[in-house]
Order: sequence, then C-alpha cells, then structure tokens
Amino acid sequence: MKEEDVDWCLYQLIPEAGPIPVCDLAAASGFDPAVVDTSLARLERYFLIERTGSSVMLMSFGEAFIRNQMQYEEDLPFVIEDGVIREKKKDHAR
Repeated sequence: MKEEDVDWCLYQLIPEAGPIPVCDLAAASGFDPAVVDTSLARLERYFLIERTGSSVMLMSFGEAFIRNQMQYEEDLPFVIEDGVIREKKKDHAR
C-alpha cells in the first residue's frame, strides 16, 4: 500500500470529537504500529493532526492555517508556545 493511502486511511479513523490513543488507532486500522507512527509523523508535518502524549487528534482548519503561517512566515508578530499565542520578543540589540 502506498504511503498516502495509509495516511488517508488513518486520517479517516481519527474522530472529529477528540483525541484517540495511537494504540487504538493502530488496532482499528490493522497496520503495524511502526507504519502507524511513520504515517502520523507525516500527517503531523503537514499540520493535519496534533500528537499529545500517546494520543492524536485532528487539527481544525484554523489551527492548521496558523501553524502553516508560523512555519513559513518568519515576520509574524506572534509565536505559539505550549498552546498559548504570545507576542514575539522584540530584538532591541540593534
């Protein structure tokens, strides 16, 4: 099975209502835990999911949009630290 097919299968198994333990996701999919972990890493890199400990949850469109902006736009005036949006510290040593 192609990587993107595995990703899509796992993505569809993640409930919209909240997190699911990774072990439950592996059991529901029938995929080897190593395959699940690799796929989840890709989905996380693409800002489609978020891992919290041993669970995984879908990201909303807004969350994915903001995280993409933060990843690729260096001049944004804020950062997200531990789930909290904070103003970037200004560099006064010019």
